[in-house]
Amino acid sequence: MSTIPEPEPAHPWRSEDGPPPEVWTWPAGDRPALEVWSAGKWRYAAVMARQDWADGTVRYQVSVDLRGDTTVVARTYQWPQPGLRKCHGSGAQPSRTADEQRQGGMPQAPHRRPRTGPQDRSATGR
Repeated sequence: MSTIPEPEPAHPWRSEDGPPPEVWTWPAGDRPALEVWSAGKWRYAAVMARQDWADGTVRYQVSVDLRGDTTVVARTYQWPQPGLRKCHGSGAQPSRTADEQRQGGMPQAPHRRPRTGPQDRSATGR
């Protein structure tokens, strides 16, 4: 039995916390990762963003499967905590811009050919 405590999620930024944090992101294909201690195991957690708060604290927003059942959730954790550890870094430099290439973007609809044939409500056009 491990004595490692599960990490406590951090609250989101609020105006009473002071100035908004500086937020850094990485390209979707080259994100750093942490490991999160959850349900008795270290779980892989891809870093979506790093937040540098005005009070000097650092928070990481990650996507993680906390139970090991493939249900991936977003969580933000203040760094450091005993239930968090570095998994691997990124080869890319982080950015403060909101660039869709860095975020992964929205999926594009597949290319479709123009409709031909009957255009009314029935399949036969009658």
